[in-house]
Amino acid sequence: MAGTSPWADAVPAEWWERLAARLIEALLFGIVYYILFIALWAVFRTVGMMDAFGGRLPGVFAWAVAGLGYTGYDWWAHWRHGRTFGQAIMRIRLAPPGVGARALLKRSLVYPGPVMLMGIPVVNLVAGMLLFGVGMLILIDKPLERGPHDRLAGTRVVKDLR
Repeated sequence: MAGTSPWADAVPAEWWERLAARLIEALLFGIVYYILFIALWAVFRTVGMMDAFGGRLPGVFAWAVAGLGYTGYDWWAHWRHGRTFGQAIMRIRLAPPGVGARALLKRSLVYPGPVMLMGIPVVNLVAGMLLFGVGMLILIDKPLERGPHDRLAGTRVVKDLR
């Protein structure tokens, strides 16, 4: 059919491929979080702020900075390369290519954006439920397996068969 995108017939990535890609990235960003936490713990202890907020301040800041970094990386990688390093390892990518930066920013703020809130007590439960819900919606959306972040941006994650 003339005028259709070559990505229209692309094979959607399996849920486990998407999960594996996120777990690969979570490993790296988890390391970043722990380095930030240790550094912030040392700084807050030195300046006498460890007792503020029940000693949770280093964790809150570390989650916020690591989560913001992960969200920013997710946006940048999809905007520049069409996939993150975890997706590259799993040989999956975002389709269609050339999605605008604003749409991709919305996508990244919905998922993995809530990771920024994971250090805040009680709010972390809501953020965790949101992230879990996104994963569940990917599972039940057949046949394209799109989450709300994909629908918001008009994207889908497909197998990279090149």
